[in-house]
Amino acid sequence: MKLRNISQLNAFITAVDQCQGGVWLESPEGDKYNLRSQFSQYLALGALLTEQGSRLELYCSHPQDEVFFASFLA
Repeated sequence: MKLRNISQLNAFITAVDQCQGGVWLESPEGDKYNLRSQFSQYLALGALLTEQGSRLELYCSHPQDEVFFASFLA
């Protein structure tokens, strides 16, 4: 799912931590940020705060995590 203006970064990371499976962001260039890794979280947050933020897509390995994020980001 495409991301739009994530203003509450702490709440976003808390939501990632609540997921059961893998969660990652992917750029149009193919860069993947594993949000289960703290190091990757720092890199992904940097990308979210720059002009790339609206170009990143969020992926989840578990369907219930996708449903959770759909409601979280709505």
